[in-house]
Amino acid sequence: MIDSHCHLADEVFDADLDAVIDRARAAGLERALVILAAGDPEEAARAARVEAMWPDVRFAIGVHPHAAQSFAGDPGRAADVVRAQLDATPSARAIGEIGLDYHYDFAPRAVQHDVFRVQVRLARERRLPIVVHTREADQDTIAILREEGGGEVAGVLHCFTGTPELRDAGLALGLHVSLAGIITFPKAQELRDTARAVPLDRLLAETDSPFLAPVPHRGKRNEPAHVGRIVEALAALHQIDAGELGRRTVANFHTLFRP
Repeated sequence: MIDSHCHLADEVFDADLDAVIDRARAAGLERALVILAAGDPEEAARAARVEAMWPDVRFAIGVHPHAAQSFAGDPGRAADVVRAQLDATPSARAIGEIGLDYHYDFAPRAVQHDVFRVQVRLARERRLPIVVHTREADQDTIAILREEGGGEVAGVLHCFTGTPELRDAGLALGLHVSLAGIITFPKAQELRDTARAVPLDRLLAETDSPFLAPVPHRGKRNEPAHVGRIVEALAALHQIDAGELGRRTVANFHTLFRP
């Protein structure tokens, strides 16, 4: 199995990182994609420690929409910061997480748009996939991906909780769809129904740890070892063996991120 999206370089894992990685390996994880905030030297230092302990991890680097305000007036600098950190991180395989978030609106929407756009352009320039965060901003997210990516930028709609319309628009652009622990929540039947229609060759599993721990770990700190619960839930939806679903998502990860 592979955890296609986690924040393993977050400071919440500092005290027991070795045990967290041991549990991930014991659970059968081949690797994980660790998400890094561009321009955060402390997190970058923690990422080096993660990689030293688990050399098979890979990284995605980007400016999250929550941080877009830092680049108001000069969105191009966001791309410059990401570009520099990509160059300094040989194990980086993607740009992300990037996108739009209208739930919190920590940055003005116009600023979010500009910062998202320049990073999609950078992905196109570098021929790298993107990890997309979209919350209550589906139409604008898809519009920018169409305008800037033109269907030529690969990527994933991460921690998918969206509508069938978002699913179909993302798939039409060639994107993958990644499900997290929410898929296991009792009240998430609508999401399960939507996820059931994602083709097996476009499906990924993630923890988004330390957030969104799946049942039966809900309410606790999440970690990569728990990705198995998401794989089991997705296997049940698609009515196939969990081992087979795990192999499919691993193959999809390799196709997308070329680790």
